[in-house]
Order: sequence, then C-alpha cells, then structure tokens
Amino acid sequence: MEGNKISGLIDFGDMVYSQTVNELAIAATYAILDQQDPVGIAKKIVEGYHHVLPLTEDEVDTLYYLIAARLCISVCMSAHAKTIDPTNAYISVSEAPAWRMLHRLLEINPLSASTAFREACGFSKKSSPDLWETIQKRKSNLSTALSLSYDEPIYMHRAAFQYMYDTSGKTYLDAYNNIPHVGHSHPHVVNGGIKQMARLNTNTRYIYDELGEYAERILSKFPASLNKIFFVNSGSAATDLAIRLARTKTKRKDLLVMEHGYHGNTQTGIEISSYKFQGKGGGGKPDYVHVALIPDTYRGKFKGEGAGDLYVSELTLSLESLTDKQHLGAFIAEPIIGCGGQVVIPPQYLKKVYSLIKGQGGLCISDEVQTGFGRVGAAFWGYELHDVTPDIVILGKPMGNAHPIGAVVTTSEIAEAFDTGMEFFSSFGGNPVSCAIGLAVLDVIEKENLQQNALTVGNYLMEGFRNLSQQNPIIGDVRGSGLFIGVELIRNPQTLEPATKEAKTIINKMKERGILMSTDGPFNNVIKMKPPLCLTTNNADVILTNFEQVLEHL
Repeated sequence: MEGNKISGLIDFGDMVYSQTVNELAIAATYAILDQQDPVGIAKKIVEGYHHVLPLTEDEVDTLYYLIAARLCISVCMSAHAKTIDPTNAYISVSEAPAWRMLHRLLEINPLSASTAFREACGFSKKSSPDLWETIQKRKSNLSTALSLSYDEPIYMHRAAFQYMYDTSGKTYLDAYNNIPHVGHSHPHVVNGGIKQMARLNTNTRYIYDELGEYAERILSKFPASLNKIFFVNSGSAATDLAIRLARTKTKRKDLLVMEHGYHGNTQTGIEISSYKFQGKGGGGKPDYVHVALIPDTYRGKFKGEGAGDLYVSELTLSLESLTDKQHLGAFIAEPIIGCGGQVVIPPQYLKKVYSLIKGQGGLCISDEVQTGFGRVGAAFWGYELHDVTPDIVILGKPMGNAHPIGAVVTTSEIAEAFDTGMEFFSSFGGNPVSCAIGLAVLDVIEKENLQQNALTVGNYLMEGFRNLSQQNPIIGDVRGSGLFIGVELIRNPQTLEPATKEAKTIINKMKERGILMSTDGPFNNVIKMKPPLCLTTNNADVILTNFEQVLEHL
C-alpha cells in the first residue's frame, strides 16, 4: 500500500510451505520441456541457483527425482482439469511436452544426472563401486558355474520399464531380459506387492481371497478344458510338477522332448532338456527320454516349404520303433524353441505331433515360460499360434515380472488322478504376495494393451532386420513372433556357416552402445531379443540404427 492506494498484488494461490529445493525443481522442470539436453540445461540453472542460494549435497542428489515428480504432478493436474473444464485449452498446454519429458527422463541414468548437478555446485563426484573387486568377491563366495554376461560385465544399479542403469551412470536399453515382462520396477506391480506384504503373507493351507482371485483370472485366459491350476515358485518347479502329473496320469515314464529344448534347472528339468544333457558338461540322454529332431526349416535337416510334414514323418517312424513298454507318457515342447535359436515351429507340425502323442495315450505339455502372457503378440499363449490345446501348460518367469512365481495349468481329469492321497504342497507357491503381484501383472498387460504392443513393435523390429539383411548378408534369417525374436548370423549363404564369433562381437559392441542383447542356438550365432513388452517403435529404431552401424564396422 502507498497511502490509501494499492500499489501491487501478491498471488498466494500457488504458494505452499515446502522444502526450498522444490522451488528449483519446478523452475528446472519447465525450462527443460521439449529440450534435447534436459540435464545440460538444468545443470546451468542449478549452477546459478546454487551461486545465490547454496544447496546441500542431499538436495542436489534428489533433484532428478523432484523434477520427475513435478512432471507427474503436472500431467495429473492437466488430466484432472480437463474433466472439470474440457474446453479450456490453456490448462493442458504443458501436458504433451510433460509426457514427452517423462519418457525422456527414463532414458537418463539418475546417477548421471546427479553427477552433472553435483559438478555444477562444485561437489565431488560420488565414487562408483569397483567392478573387478566386486567380481572377485563374487568368485570367492559363488561357484564359477554361475556365469556373467558380456566380455566386460555390467555393475547394475537400478532399472525402470525398458531401461537399466549401471553404477557408472550409463543407461542401457534392455532388448534381452524377458523376466520383467511388463517393464522393470513397474509401479503398479511394485505397489501390489508392497501393499500385500504389509497385510498378509502365508501359505495355501489357509483361506485368503488372493489365491482364488488369481487362479480365476489366470484360468480365464485358457480354454474351458484347462480348468485346474497348481502354484509353485518357479518355471523349473512347474516343469518338475508337470512331469509328475503326466506320469501319475499315464503310468508311463518315457517322454518325448524337443532337440535343443530347455525346461529348467531341477534334476528332472536337466534330464529332459536336450539343450543341457547334449551340451557342454551334459551327461547325455537318459534312457527314458526320446528326442524329436528340431523342426528348423532354415538350418535343419529339412528346409523350406513343406519341411514341417517331413519332420512329422521322420518322428512318426521313430515313434513306431518304440516297444510297447516304451509308449510315451508325454511330449513336452515350447511353441517357439527358445534356446534352439528362437526357432519358429512350422505350420501344422505341432498339431500333427499332438495328434500322434494323444493317439498313443500320451499327454501333451506346452512350456509357456518364455512365450506366454502375450509375448508372441498374435496370441496370449504360444500354443494358440498352432491351433492346439495341450493337456498341461507350464508357466513361470513373466507371470511375476521378476518376482518368483510359477504354475501348472491342467485338466480336471489329470488333477483328479494326481490326488492319490499324497499331499501336494509348495511353501511359497500361491502365497498372497505372489498372487497380488501376479494379479498386478495381468492388470498391466490388459490396461496398457501390451499384447498388441508386442505384436506391433515386434513386427516393426523384424521388418527392420529383414531390411538390413538386404545389404548385410551376414543376417541369414529373421524369425519370431511378437517380441520373441531371433536373428541368425551366417558367414556363407550357401553353406550357412554360423557366424558365432561375429555374433559375440556384435552383442558386446551393442552393449558398449547401451543396448542389451544376447546369443543362443546350437552355435551361439542367433541374436535373441526378448525385451519387456513396453518396448516402443522408437526403441526399435534405436536398436536397428545401432545394429546397422555395428555391422558396418564389423
């Protein structure tokens, strides 16, 4: 006031009592919108602010998260405001750029941002843990049978959605880890586990709602005949149980397995996994196991169109040679052979093999640990791609988004035969926390339309690799379904000599560029990609661009 006149106005509408650093976070948030170098711009603002009003180290280390929090508040406020006044364009003017910046922040390792802000204030950089010292400690406490990825292993610190962050400040686009199915640290899944963990965790000998609710949700994804579920705590445990169910029902021990198939780390899992018993350190095939030739129409014994029928014919002759005592109890296979090199089973093959096995009185087991829950895009379960219905289905890895859950789904008839008087019990299988997390994963798959995303992005990525193959003959075959993809590398198009050494070089060069991939197949020459289902077409472009550049320098 100046005398009796008003000389100015103070707007207290946005004023709150809070930590001073929030003022800086809000200013930085709106300054970086739609900027290519958000950390660089925010760094200059931090430097100027600190010069006038010094910040503490804790404030600086929190700033990245405060900026992200302000962006979250902004998009929520815009969404809420639109429900109140949908015609007011001003109230949502910052909504689109705020969403874009949130996605951009995910690409930035929080440690990298913190280091930049500390530098702006003259604070020393936080020391990173020593990678090789940590590896030596690991070796002193753990068996060397526990392997590490890449020539120079990665010391991981955090992860979010399709990104992983190491301790040095580098970000990696994860095109490889299929276990965090809906994305690393997805907040809906994390919160589901936290809330349930704080309320109740026990075993299936007690009654609680989560078990029945999760069982009902899972079974709703299957045909009516598959109406019983057993919960365990891993895909390996599920495989073991599936074999027990089959043998109890059929009273037969012999099993038919797929060449190069892999079904878990239990003793039974190893004994029925050609990938293991025929691989390095393997003990060879047990007498009760019979191996079907992998129906690889690119590299296998029979190639091209019509090869599927030839593989079936060969298997039929093999089965006819079995004695009565060797009649098969079950056939187990993945709908796409993962460790065999992401080999896509040819049309009608699985349908005809299922018919052969069931005609003998055997059971058919589909291992959906890697292919289930929408990963193949065109279907929720891999077996649906082949128009078959198995007797037993094995579930694992993705159902808990990295929380250890597994399950076996089967028919009433098989479940009843298993009820021999011997109790089935799994200490952790079906516990309330696991069920809550499993329910949250299903929520995310449905609400975020991740099965369709897997189909769209997977097709886009495979088409991109096929285009690259036109100028790069080292790419011999591109195959898969949805976001379950294999790129086979060869040295010679005529002989199909596997480019094993080159494949190893490529995944290490891609890792240096911040993209995680791996190799598999009998010759380790197949680049395999099984990313979180939230991968985007923009991410796919990054993968393809870097892959092409690596090939140019190979």
